[in-house]
Amino acid sequence: MQLETATIDIGTSRPLVLLHAADADELGAHPLDRVRIEWAEGTTTGIVKRTDELVEHGTVGLTEPLHHVRGPVAVTLAGSPSSVGAIRKKLDDAELERTELERIVQDIHENRLSDVELSAYVSAVYANGLSLEETTHLTTAMSEIGQQLTWETPVVADKHSIGGVAGNCVTPIMVAIVAAAGVTMPKTSSRAVTSPAGTADVMEVFCDVEHSIDEIESIVAETNACLVWGGGVDLSPVDDEIIRAENPLSIDPEGQLVASVLSKKRSAGSTHVVIDVPYGEGAKVESLAAARGLADDFKRVADHLGIDVCCAITHGADPIGRGVGPVLEARDVLAVLEGLEEAPESLRLKSIRLSELLLDHCGVDADVLDLLESGRALERFREIVAAQGGTPDVSYADLEPAAESTAVRADRSGIVTRVDNRALCDLARRAGAPLDGRAGLVVHPSAGDEIDVGDPLCTIHAQTTAKLEEAASLADRLEPIRVRSKTDALVERR
Repeated sequence: MQLETATIDIGTSRPLVLLHAADADELGAHPLDRVRIEWAEGTTTGIVKRTDELVEHGTVGLTEPLHHVRGPVAVTLAGSPSSVGAIRKKLDDAELERTELERIVQDIHENRLSDVELSAYVSAVYANGLSLEETTHLTTAMSEIGQQLTWETPVVADKHSIGGVAGNCVTPIMVAIVAAAGVTMPKTSSRAVTSPAGTADVMEVFCDVEHSIDEIESIVAETNACLVWGGGVDLSPVDDEIIRAENPLSIDPEGQLVASVLSKKRSAGSTHVVIDVPYGEGAKVESLAAARGLADDFKRVADHLGIDVCCAITHGADPIGRGVGPVLEARDVLAVLEGLEEAPESLRLKSIRLSELLLDHCGVDADVLDLLESGRALERFREIVAAQGGTPDVSYADLEPAAESTAVRADRSGIVTRVDNRALCDLARRAGAPLDGRAGLVVHPSAGDEIDVGDPLCTIHAQTTAKLEEAASLADRLEPIRVRSKTDALVERR
């Protein structure tokens, strides 16, 4: 079928082909079918979307990934990518071969899979898991697509947390400390997947996090470090597409998690990595045994890739820090670096301990406490912010959360027996984080604290009244901070 092209912008990154219903009927094309498009300069494929209004009869509408296609084109039906069969195989809980995983990765990279097929892949991995061999093949395939960073120094430090702990904004503090100690740490981070703020979301409060390879190299040459969004430099780009599919489902399956983290580390040129694996009730990993198993998987796959990984299995049942959400977590970061009374002690201690572990892993003897308390880490952080186009002298007081707020208060006196990470993350997301950077919440008590009736448990911040009311309603149903009488608390501990 011969058709004229028209560019269409409907806010999608998928290569959609919009066909008028009459043209689709003549071609025999149904929604989500694939079509082959031939034009003067080449051939490509797209995914069908039928419409009666967006394009005229005789015209094919092409979304942004296909905007390079111009002029008259020949449109014919095309078969499904071979990786669809592999995805179906994984849905049946069969183990995939290396070549099958490579085809899936390649088809994701080349936008050959529809959103439904990509979601099916993510769901299959979530439901049936990946073997260690599958994870290794997947990580290798993902890391070999996209750009690669290389560094002259033999030791390139890195750190990653698997997430699941509210307010765990340790990374910016660690990068400042490690860089101040003289170790190269070009940190590429993700945006939030299931949390209210990823490291990139928090750093975006201070400065630009999207930089080219040349800009990153310049920033690192100037400051010994950077804190940028990995998706902005095409490092393991397939990972970003998979995360896009995971987001609506709020899932992060373990095998895919290992492949996601280590493919990014390999692409970033990291040689020595500390991976934070928090465990506990409400965290992504709830038992110590599961945390140790995941840590072993990280080490085994990393060994195959030639990356020296050390895993820190940490307490993850309670929040780290007080703020949950980009601006509120950014305030906690500055409070620790500036040595303020408002600094959450749990965040300060974890930042110190993980920095000591990473520096020791890199073979560097440094006084982490002195780097933090002397202000050298703060100075280095401000240098990084300036190099990334931010305002270096921003202070704790400058970072204001959303004005719409309400306090969730205790309805009884007693002892805080649990601070639920998962519920707090759900609340912050319902309030608008991370898309609304100033939305989120502040946690007031810690587990074990004594509480009186009416004491604030957490304060929710939102950009709009509607979102604030939604979050407050959810708080009533979830009981994010559990208070029990002293007698009941003793029984619960037993």
